[in-house]
Amino acid sequence: MTTNWNDPRIEQMAWQTRRHFLKDAVGGIGAVALASMLGQNASADPTDTNSGVVNPLAPRKPHFAAKAKRVIYIHLTGSPPHLDMYDYKPELVKRTGEDCPDSFLKGRTFAFTNGVPKLLGTPRKFAQHGSGGTWMSDAVPNFHGIADDLCIIKSMFTEQFNHAPAELLLYTGSPRSGRPSMGSWITYGLGSENENLPGFVVLISSGVQPNGGKNSFGSGFLPSVYQGVQCRSQGDPVLYVTDPPGMDRQMRRLTLDAIGQLNQKQAEQLGHPETATRIAQYELAFRMQMSVPEVMDISKEPAETLEAYGAKPGSSSLANNCLLARRLVEQGVRYVQLFDWGWDFHGTGPGEDIRDGLTNKCSTMDKPISALIKDLKQRGLLDETLIVCGGEFGRTPFREGRTAGGSVLGRDHYPDCNCMLLAGGGIRGGMSYGQTDELGFSIAENKVHVHDLQATIMHQLGFDHTRLTYRFQGRDYRLTDVHGEVVQAIVS
Repeated sequence: MTTNWNDPRIEQMAWQTRRHFLKDAVGGIGAVALASMLGQNASADPTDTNSGVVNPLAPRKPHFAAKAKRVIYIHLTGSPPHLDMYDYKPELVKRTGEDCPDSFLKGRTFAFTNGVPKLLGTPRKFAQHGSGGTWMSDAVPNFHGIADDLCIIKSMFTEQFNHAPAELLLYTGSPRSGRPSMGSWITYGLGSENENLPGFVVLISSGVQPNGGKNSFGSGFLPSVYQGVQCRSQGDPVLYVTDPPGMDRQMRRLTLDAIGQLNQKQAEQLGHPETATRIAQYELAFRMQMSVPEVMDISKEPAETLEAYGAKPGSSSLANNCLLARRLVEQGVRYVQLFDWGWDFHGTGPGEDIRDGLTNKCSTMDKPISALIKDLKQRGLLDETLIVCGGEFGRTPFREGRTAGGSVLGRDHYPDCNCMLLAGGGIRGGMSYGQTDELGFSIAENKVHVHDLQATIMHQLGFDHTRLTYRFQGRDYRLTDVHGEVVQAIVS
């Protein structure tokens, strides 16, 4: 008998080790193996009612009762100058223009600064707001009215001082490409509450992809069904989801049924998880044709809602995306990721000046985010929706080297200190957590690492972050790598 080495089944067997064979043999056919691999909860029905196959996005229960059911993460790409928005340093203001002390420079690496830079206190006006007396500047006037809903972590830090590695660390737990993003981990653990919409949606404003590229919302080594689906507020909401010319919806259904049968046979023969993923994605795309255009159409919102957000139907903006985020979580989307470019305040031009430039940029951000929080609260959704907002690192307490001689005021990248805003989802409002030293160079109290933030987000969703794992290349991986502690002081 001649062996056909082009047969994919033979190829699969040739590459399969004894350990893999025994593991798959215990799991049974592909659909059962996939359900086992995903840690499918016994109370959840993993079967897609339309196709009769395993649905990797079926709702699943977390490890324990959750405070939050969903997340809206707003990433201000480039990292805003926290010292000019939330972390008030009167002593730094007094010492503006002085040489930076050598003790603060020793052993530190900066992206664009060499020599001895000049200290730079904020030119913004700060005041306390809300019952908790939260310090905020005049750069974010709309946040003043929601101070009692906000928790500001003032002691965030990271090890990365360049944009892409810092962003990847924040979202994937590693500064290098290849790991699953936070949204992928969450949909892997919880599934989706709406079978007609993706569990993980990405919205991008300012026309620029995130610094980490699609790795910042990719699924890494998790099955690709858990990657973020990028939607648009202009044109077709999702690329290639509409029927091609000459094919109507009925023909599309017949085509998908035929393809689904072939894929199901392959899944039963080879047990590869990506085959089940492919089936689920085809089915989801078919259902999205009807559901996505409806949920993405903000023109149906009342005029007063559009005004509150500053949203304009048909445009591409953070305001539109904040309103879309509310509509998406209202329909059961588990994780909505917003990326907004333009927060890299080096001072290389007027738009990056921490005076008028910051005022203009913040006006596109604090109004829609404030409206989002108020809107969710009014609809009874804020308690179960965790909102996170911030950048990938902080900014320096001194002027950046490249622009120090000019009239525009800017700051360099700074990994040692940063601020992060949280609201809803069981997080205590009206408080600040942690603090930096009097000049804003180092954390003086309650350090919070990126992995601690990740662990806290997972905790609010009902997960022990050390137990939500996925075996890849012989070891178990998790979002927080081998680090991370829940910040219990900010949890209500």
